[in-house]
Amino acid sequence: MSPRIAIIGAGFGGLCMAIQLERAGITTYTVFEKADRVGGTWRDNTYPGAGCDIPSHLYSFSFEKYASWSRRYPDQPEILAYMDYCTDKYGVRRKIRFGADVTHATFDHDQWRLTFHDGTTQHREEFDVLVAGVGQLNRPKFPDIPGMEEFGGVSFHSARWNHAHDLTGRRVAVIGNGSSAAQFVPPVAERAAHLDVFQRTPNWVIPKPDAAFGPLTRLALHFVPGLQRAYREWIYRYAEGTLYPALARGWSEGLLKKRALDHLKAQVADPDLRARLTPGYPPGCKRVVIDSRFYPALTRENVDVVTDPIVRVTAKGVETAEGLREADTIIYGTGFRSTEFLAPIAITGRAGTRLDEQWERGAEAYLGISAPNFPNLFLLYGPNTNLGHNSIIFMLECQVNHVMNCLPYLSTRGPMEVSPEAMAAWTRQLDRAMARMVWGNGCRSWYKTAEGRVTNNWPGPTTLYRRLTALPPLPAYRFGQRSS
Repeated sequence: MSPRIAIIGAGFGGLCMAIQLERAGITTYTVFEKADRVGGTWRDNTYPGAGCDIPSHLYSFSFEKYASWSRRYPDQPEILAYMDYCTDKYGVRRKIRFGADVTHATFDHDQWRLTFHDGTTQHREEFDVLVAGVGQLNRPKFPDIPGMEEFGGVSFHSARWNHAHDLTGRRVAVIGNGSSAAQFVPPVAERAAHLDVFQRTPNWVIPKPDAAFGPLTRLALHFVPGLQRAYREWIYRYAEGTLYPALARGWSEGLLKKRALDHLKAQVADPDLRARLTPGYPPGCKRVVIDSRFYPALTRENVDVVTDPIVRVTAKGVETAEGLREADTIIYGTGFRSTEFLAPIAITGRAGTRLDEQWERGAEAYLGISAPNFPNLFLLYGPNTNLGHNSIIFMLECQVNHVMNCLPYLSTRGPMEVSPEAMAAWTRQLDRAMARMVWGNGCRSWYKTAEGRVTNNWPGPTTLYRRLTALPPLPAYRFGQRSS
C-alpha cells in the first residue's frame, strides 16, 4: 500500500517530488500550494530584469532537459513557463491544491496532521509522510531602519514588485545591492528621473556571458543526438572544476578575484566610484553577483551610489549621516529571511518537539533532509544545501531521489527518523568541511545566522552530495519510534 504523502510548496522542489512520485506510479500524494499557481520564487519575483544566473540548460531537471530555451541564461517568464510545462507534461497539476496555506503540521499517532488557513476556515488532513518544499528564498526581509512606516511615498520589496506604480520620472531610492538589485537597477535607472542606490557593502561582480540562442543553435540542440546532454555536462563540470575551488580557498580564488576586478575596471572609469565598489573581503564570502548591466547603470548621470550610513527614513526620503536624500519611491532589495527554514509553519514532531525550538541555535538536518524527533518528515532545499557555484536543481533531484529510496521502508518498518548519532556525526563532518570555505571570512551574508553560523550552504562539491544522498538510508535512520 502506497503511503499518503503531503508535499508543501509547488516550486522546483515540490514539483520534482511530485513528478518522481508519478513516474514511480505513486499517486497517493497531494501538493499544497498557498498561491494560485506553481513557480515558487519564480512566481513571486517579477521585478524588471528578473532572471537566473545559472545557465538555462543546467537550471532545469535532468529528466526534462527542454531544448527550447531561448537564451544562455533564462529570464523569469521563461523559467516559469518551463515549470508550467513540466507540471502539465507529467500530469501533476491535478494533484495540486492551490490556495492551501499550511499553518501547522503535527506528528501524532504516527500520522502527520496538517492544519490549513484559507482566510475564513480551517480544516485538518492526515498523511503518512510530509515533504516540505518551501525553499529558502520565499519570505522577503525588510531592513530595521527607523521611520520606514513614516515614508510618504510608495515603497515595496523587490520580491513583491508594485507593477501598478509607474517609475517614469520618479526619484527612486533602492536600499540593497545584491543579485536582485543588480538585475532591476538597470531598467529602473532608465526610467527614473534620479536613482539613489544605498550600498552598505559592495559585492564582487563578474560578467554574465548571456546571449540569445540563434535558430541554428536551437535546432542543433533540439535534433542533434547527445548535443544538449554534452552541453549541460560541460557547464556542470566547469562550475565544479573552476568555481567551487574558489569557494574552498583553492587554486581558482585568485582567478575569480582578477576576473571581477578586471570587470570593474573595464566598466567603471571613475576611480572614486570604483573604490567604493571594491569589496574588502574574499570573493565568494557573499554570493558573487553575475551581471553585465549593473556597473554601467551605476555610472549613469542620474544615478548615485550612496555609501553613507542610513540614519532613518522620513516622510520625504532617506536620511543618511550626510543629510536627507529625497525620494518618492523606495524599493527594498534586501533579500529574504533565509535562515528561518520552514517558517512561519509551526512543525511539531514526536513527543511534542517543536522544530523551531530544536533549531533555536541554527537549522540543521542530516543531508539537509531529515531531523531527529521528526519521523517521516523530509526537507527539500533544507539546511546546508544551497550552492554558490552550481544549480540548485541538481541538489533538489539528489534530495528527491533520497526520499524515494526511503519510502519503501515505511510500510514494513514503520515511521523513520534520522538517529541522534547520525545527526551528530553529520554535524561534525559539516563543521570540518565548513572551516575551509570562504563564507566565514569577514562578511555578512544571507548564508549565515545573526550569530555567524553558516546554515544555508553546502561546503563540498556537488558530486560528493550526489554520492552521499544515493547511499542506502538504513544506517542513518531508526524505525518505529512511537509517538506519545
